[in-house]
Amino acid sequence: MTNLSEGRLQSALWLLLATCLVGYHLMLVFSGLIPNLVSRPLHMAFILPFVLVLGAKSRAALLSGSVLAALGAAAAIWVAVNSDSLGDQYGFLESNFQTLVAIVLLGVTLEAARRAIGWPLPIVAGLALLYGLYGQHIPGQFGHSGTPTASFLGTLTIAEGGIWGSLTGVSVSVVAIFVIFGAVLNAGEAGQGFMNVAAAAAGRLKGGAAKVSVISSALFGSISGSASANVASTGAVTLPAMTNLGYPKRLSAAVEAVASSGGQIMPPLMGAGAFVMVELTGVPYTSIMAAALLPAFLYFLAVWFGINAYAGRFDLKGVAAEDRPERRDVIITSLFFLVPFSVLLWAMFVVKYTPEYAAALAILAGALLLFINGNLKSHRAQIIERFTSAVMNAAKQVSMIASIILCASIIIGVLSITGLGVKLTSLILEGSGGLLWPSLLLTALACLLLGMEVPTTAAYVICVSVAGPALMKLGLEPLQAHLFVFWFALLSTITPPVCGAVFIAAGMVGENWLKVALTAMALGVGLYIIPLGMVANPDILRLAEDPIAALIAMLRIAAGLMLVSYGLIGARRVLPTILMVGAGLAIVFSGLLF
Repeated sequence: MTNLSEGRLQSALWLLLATCLVGYHLMLVFSGLIPNLVSRPLHMAFILPFVLVLGAKSRAALLSGSVLAALGAAAAIWVAVNSDSLGDQYGFLESNFQTLVAIVLLGVTLEAARRAIGWPLPIVAGLALLYGLYGQHIPGQFGHSGTPTASFLGTLTIAEGGIWGSLTGVSVSVVAIFVIFGAVLNAGEAGQGFMNVAAAAAGRLKGGAAKVSVISSALFGSISGSASANVASTGAVTLPAMTNLGYPKRLSAAVEAVASSGGQIMPPLMGAGAFVMVELTGVPYTSIMAAALLPAFLYFLAVWFGINAYAGRFDLKGVAAEDRPERRDVIITSLFFLVPFSVLLWAMFVVKYTPEYAAALAILAGALLLFINGNLKSHRAQIIERFTSAVMNAAKQVSMIASIILCASIIIGVLSITGLGVKLTSLILEGSGGLLWPSLLLTALACLLLGMEVPTTAAYVICVSVAGPALMKLGLEPLQAHLFVFWFALLSTITPPVCGAVFIAAGMVGENWLKVALTAMALGVGLYIIPLGMVANPDILRLAEDPIAALIAMLRIAAGLMLVSYGLIGARRVLPTILMVGAGLAIVFSGLLF
């Protein structure tokens, strides 16, 4: 009984802390302006317990995590309380105590990222710190002139740079709100609504079970922004459905992995990348959504083409009529995501509210829908369970993304302080001979390699900080360069040797992951071609400014993708494959001639 009571008390305390975290971020939206050196450190203080303590797998990890969370939260709160006086120091540490605070903040940030996503990103950040401290001893062009330690550490920890920089501001003000929005929708009937709409729209078609996976993953991915979460959630339904209908296991898993990966390029959430892009480019969020929409549609269209090509090789059946949802269920459950999405879009595009304010209103709409279920009934226990799930999942997801962004902010801060970013940009320009397409291929390779080790958003931030300026110097528009890098940062979800979405899907059906990966690369060929197509056909990103030209560019790329997809999957002989792939690529890149 004692252990049971302690467990309930701990659950209640975590729920209270999660509620405070969610309430704090909603309060920031409605309360007006709060100084950055107050809101951002408090953001860090809230997320540390969820990253360092919750889910600790051993007593040693629990004790060390508790100590680090307490120290980190105390240091962050100290910065928030003393923000006025620290602002007058212009990033220069004035005492040993302030130096200790800086060391604690940087150390806890690295450890939080390590516990959240593993070693690679903290190692890169740690190497960046060492470079900032000792890079003046490196001979040649990659050394720097040196920065006083008090100024270097202070700029990273007590000024609006480094861990309190603009990236963290995005995490505080926008990313957290949209993550909460997704958690609220996932806690209710929205997920079932996605599945029902997908089954009703595509279930009866040839290859219908696979196409249900594509549609449901696109819908679910628009609010989850995580390939792994998408596979685990929609895959739990679609994978058994496909295998039960006799689909090859490698194809079933590949369809789910590829479709789920598209969630990170599907507006509005885009795996938090869209909001980081707003800060880095200065382009309004609504413009980024409009620019990203047609390429995302093309990605799922290419998967659709691939499924049709596989349907010519295998007997890919549709979903049986008795297994498809009734029309009443489709209509009712679809309202659980249509209403919040309608509120979001109305607030952003009609009333012209800021994205975070619009998302906050959509959260309130979604929260009201948690009071009823798909049978239009209300049960007290179910309501409590849903709100608990929404709050806890929101807190965990906000904390994980925040730990990534805080750690990535160290790297961005060091690149800025030392000028290393400019030097690496120059290296890319020199290595490519000052030519655009070799620079694009070098950037794509760097994104693939970095994406193998760190999450998509972190890979995008680091790559675009280094390669973005080089690509823009070679003629790309800022948004074009950023979307190119963001798409290629996603390659590692389906590309060996590290392909997270493939690993999860293959494990769920019990298939060899390499077979699944090869099939996924053929199905997801759009992920490799569309970013290059965006460069060859820049009009596709101008849907808001010139919709006719954007649609023409989309049709050109779509025609090329269809030929490439059928060549890789449907031709099955070498010469037709070469001819169809060659013709498809020629159509995609014909935009360079017109």
